Amino acid sequence: MGANTLRRSLVAMFAATLTFGAIHVQAETLRIGYQKYGTLVLLKSSGALEKRLAEQGVSVQWTEFPAGPQLLEGLNVGSIDFGTTGETPPVFAQAAGADLLYVAFEPPAPRSEAILVRQDSPIVTVADLKGRKVALNKGSNVHYLLVRALQEAGLSIHDITPVYLPPADARAAFERGSVDAWVIWDPFQAAAEQQLQARALRDGSGLVDNHQFYLATRGFATKHPQVLSALVEEIRGVGGWVQDNPEEATRQVAPLIGLPSEITRQAVERQGYGARFITPQVVEAQQKIADTFTELKLIPGPLNIRSVIWSPPAKVVQAR
Repeated sequence: MGANTLRRSLVAMFAATLTFGAIHVQAETLRIGYQKYGTLVLLKSSGALEKRLAEQGVSVQWTEFPAGPQLLEGLNVGSIDFGTTGETPPVFAQAAGADLLYVAFEPPAPRSEAILVRQDSPIVTVADLKGRKVALNKGSNVHYLLVRALQEAGLSIHDITPVYLPPADARAAFERGSVDAWVIWDPFQAAAEQQLQARALRDGSGLVDNHQFYLATRGFATKHPQVLSALVEEIRGVGGWVQDNPEEATRQVAPLIGLPSEITRQAVERQGYGARFITPQVVEAQQKIADTFTELKLIPGPLNIRSVIWSPPAKVVQAR
C-alpha cells in the first residue's frame, strides 16, 4: 500500500469514528472531551475548573467519548478544544494530518491495560495467540501494548487476526467466544476481570508506559495558553487528592462511570496521577511508538513528535 493511499485510509478511519457538524463556539468557552475513566471525570464532577475559569470569563462544556481515536477526531474537526487519550491515538491522529498539540501527561500506568483471555481459555502465554482472533480498539493505547507483547513473544501483529471493535462491542464478542482474546484498558479491564473472571495474559508492566496524554487543538493552545495552564494545574490538583483519598475518590467515581465500587477501586489504584507538562523523556518514548507503527506500515511515514509539543508560558514552566 502506497503512502498516499495509507494516509487516505487513516483519514477515513478517523472520519468514520465520529462525524460532527460545524459548531461555532465563542472563544470564551473551553470544550473538553473525556472518557469513562481518569482524572477528568472527577474534575468534571467537582466543578472546580468552572469556578476557576469563571474568573477569566471562560465557561466549560464537557463531552464524553467512548475511546481515544473518537475523541481525537472530535479535536480534529473542531468540536472540542481539549481532551485526554492513551499514548497511541495521538500518533495515528498526527499521521492522519490532525493539527493537535501534546499539552501534558500523567505518570506511567502499565497495569491499567492488559491482554485478557477467558477463564477457561487454553491460551496460557502470549505466544499461544498465534493464529488467534484478538479484539482491540484500533489506534488506541492497547494497540501498542499488543504489538510490544507479540514482539516480546517472538511474534508480530501479522501472526494474529486483529478484530477492531470499540470496547462495548469487543466485550460482547469476548463473552460469546467470537474472539480468543481482548486487549483493553481500565475501567473496562477491571470490569472484565471481576465480572467475567477474565485472566490477564499480559499487562503493560515492564513493557509499555501507558501514559495518559492531554492534548489541545493548535488554535486553542496558541490563543489561550493561560486557560490551558490553569486547566493542567487543576488536573494535577485532582490527581493529588485522589492519591491521598483513594476510598473517597472511588465513592465519587463509581456512580459517575456506572460501575460497582470494588471494580472502580481497582481501576483507581492502577491509574497514574500527577499531570506534568511534556518532558524530553516522554517525547522520546512517544517517538519510539511512532517509529514502531511506521516500521509496521500501520502509518504512512515517519513522524516528528517534538514538532507537536505545546510550550507553556515561561512563568508557568518556572513555577512547576
